[in-house]
Amino acid sequence: MSEPVLKCHSISKRFLVGEGVNALKDIRLEVEAGQFMLIAGPSGCGKTTLLNILGGLDRPTHGEVVLNGKRYSQLSENELARLRRHQLGIVFQFFNLLPDLTAAENVALPLRMAGLSPGEVNDRTMELLWEVDMADRATHSPYELSGGQQQRVAIARALANRPAVVLADEPTGNLDSESKEQVMELFSRFNREYGQTFVVVTHDKGFVPYADVTIHMLDGTIVGAKGEARWMQDSGGGTAHDRFL
Repeated sequence: MSEPVLKCHSISKRFLVGEGVNALKDIRLEVEAGQFMLIAGPSGCGKTTLLNILGGLDRPTHGEVVLNGKRYSQLSENELARLRRHQLGIVFQFFNLLPDLTAAENVALPLRMAGLSPGEVNDRTMELLWEVDMADRATHSPYELSGGQQQRVAIARALANRPAVVLADEPTGNLDSESKEQVMELFSRFNREYGQTFVVVTHDKGFVPYADVTIHMLDGTIVGAKGEARWMQDSGGGTAHDRFL
């Protein structure tokens, strides 16, 4: 097996609501470079919380996340933001495009923030929009695009700086069946052709044929893994339940 690009060391997350909620309980997981991993499970099982922690959008109560040797706990908020900018791409369920910018301007934003020259920004932006079949919509605002088109622009933006890992939270959750298939095919193509690592939180069974690994979560823990995956829920080697989606 190749060296993991992303590691979780005993991740736990407790939210101080009422008497307190243990959203994640001692999650141990490794994601290899070039792997396509699904994280599945019922609503409220902790999968989005885990994805937010993997993306540095939230901090665990206990444990450590390591991306390409960088320990999140040792990074300041500014350093973590730079790590996200250069090594992580994040795709959200609700697209999160800036409404006052065109499709091209949304994709170009992370490239400008990374310090590329105007010519490099333009070339890379149009290359990405062409890759996701949105070049003919470059000057359109988000409100002029369908949900599927907005998600394709959001994917192009997430891939702008050629991140080592792409994290996606229910990326097909608000799409029709045709748009869902287009998004799945895009993820699969970038994974195959460019070797980018994908970690996708989903309820969508359509993703399963594309995945190398499916991790199933329940009540804040990993209860099963289908495919080549390295994980252990507790040091005692507890039983894994073969339940997926």
